[in-house]
Amino acid sequence: MQKLHVQPILKEWMLSFIYIFFPRCCVVCGKTLAKGEQSLCLACNMNLPRTGYHLIKDNPVEQLFWGKIPLDRATSFFFYRKGSNFRKVLHLLKYGGQKEIGESMGRCMAAEFALSGFFDGIDCIVPVPLHPKKLRARGYNQSEWIAKGVSQIIGIPIDVTSVVRLKNTETQTRKSLYERWENVEGIFFVRYPNRLAGKHILIIDDVLTTGATINACALSILGKSKDVHISVLTLAVAE
Repeated sequence: MQKLHVQPILKEWMLSFIYIFFPRCCVVCGKTLAKGEQSLCLACNMNLPRTGYHLIKDNPVEQLFWGKIPLDRATSFFFYRKGSNFRKVLHLLKYGGQKEIGESMGRCMAAEFALSGFFDGIDCIVPVPLHPKKLRARGYNQSEWIAKGVSQIIGIPIDVTSVVRLKNTETQTRKSLYERWENVEGIFFVRYPNRLAGKHILIIDDVLTTGATINACALSILGKSKDVHISVLTLAVAE
């Protein structure tokens, strides 16, 4: 006789009951999400301005790091454009307390990239760390939640302890290109270099602008851990 999975059934029933009073809404258009939809409704998911860079060698994201750090590969999921409604994805994830958006978008991104071989050979994921002060204020690291979603799909472990952020830097938003790079100089420290030695590491962040923060994170790893390979993945890239 087949056993009844009571807990999953009960959980699904409870969630359905809760959603009657607190419906889940698309973070872009605000429409109620259908069963199976996560963060984005089907229409917004289809209209997401995807880069497709994971299919292109020497793509513009990889070019941002040319001459700065040795990279195996790099890509971003979608374009972060001024005036676009899709900016809400990052705004709510980063400043709206909706950390679950990172997880669901991470799963979506990983599922689409998996067949391309983008994750082949990756040993561990390192989300760009926040300074403890900023982490306490926000309550979570948005890059870590993106990494959680990616890990759920591809099964690669996340390392959130080997690399730490030493300086609580100012926001990069209104800084010039030079100021952005100067602002992140020496802000990361590798506590456990042996854990990363000999591994192919995927650095994950929420949005890529100049690449200064990711570059600083990668340099800290490359400077401390031997025989390391670095790849980069971000949810969005500024256009």
